[in-house]
Amino acid sequence: MAPSLLHPPSQLSPGDALQLSQQAPSVLQNSASTTSSSPFNALLSNPETADQWVQHENLLLSCLRTGDEVAANRCLEKLLARFSEDNERVMALRGLVKEAEAQNNGELEKVLHEYDQILSNNNTNIPITKRRIALLRSMGRLSDAVSSLVQLLDFLPTDAEAWSELADLYLLQGMYQQAIYATEEVLVLAPNAWNVHARLGEILYMAATAPGAAGGSYQKYMTEAVKRFSRSIELCDDYLRGYYGLKLVTNKLLKNTGKASGKSDEGEFTLPDTKTTERLNQLATSKLSEIIRRSTARETGWRGYDELEVEAARKLLSEEASAASGIER
Repeated sequence: MAPSLLHPPSQLSPGDALQLSQQAPSVLQNSASTTSSSPFNALLSNPETADQWVQHENLLLSCLRTGDEVAANRCLEKLLARFSEDNERVMALRGLVKEAEAQNNGELEKVLHEYDQILSNNNTNIPITKRRIALLRSMGRLSDAVSSLVQLLDFLPTDAEAWSELADLYLLQGMYQQAIYATEEVLVLAPNAWNVHARLGEILYMAATAPGAAGGSYQKYMTEAVKRFSRSIELCDDYLRGYYGLKLVTNKLLKNTGKASGKSDEGEFTLPDTKTTERLNQLATSKLSEIIRRSTARETGWRGYDELEVEAARKLLSEEASAASGIER
């Protein structure tokens, strides 16, 4: 499916982002030559649609990704003229443009200071708060970013995006327990998000295989990882990362059956028996093979997979096949 300016460009490949940014001349030329936030002008001018401004925002983001700062500034000018400089969303976009144009840390510090000034006048400006956190992260100030996120979540505990970002920051610092907790909070708010179930499975697997993981913790984390990956593919039958994670964790369990058998000390978590683990492993192998085959052939309905993820799955199956053939010899 061709990329669209009606959808956020953050998850697009560089090629797709470039394709969208190249639409800037036609989109900007076709938009109204003069726009205003005045309700009278809005009534007397040609009718506008919400999609029109969604396109301008997504075009701005695509242009920044591809380095077209001139077109990004033209999009920003349109948005400022239509919604005014006091609009919180537009304020955040203007800050993002300044971040992209910054040439060094000194200029980024100036942008950060501007965010602090805005928040000193209105500490409930959520878009600016999130931009400030993102800027702190990009500058390597992870502790400050975590502190700011915790404060944001104290004020807005139902923000799934903020919980997800907090989990990612904890994970970057090797704080697995905290990352697990934050990701579980995301699932409280979005219980059917199959990608988040798989993400939690990945974090649990990393925690189980981290140096120094005790036997009881290993068993607990691996059990929960199996459950999360299984729930992920239950919710989305063709989710590659879910099957990839299930393959990894069941491979690990089958290699360490003595280490992970029975119940944990707490008696709360039970690993699947060897037969069930083997069946899950075979299911993951079969489905990964199908996804690789059909996505590579570009079959209809199988074209949305990330090429790097498909290649990683192919490598995983290839390495397992090579190891199996070596044992047979």
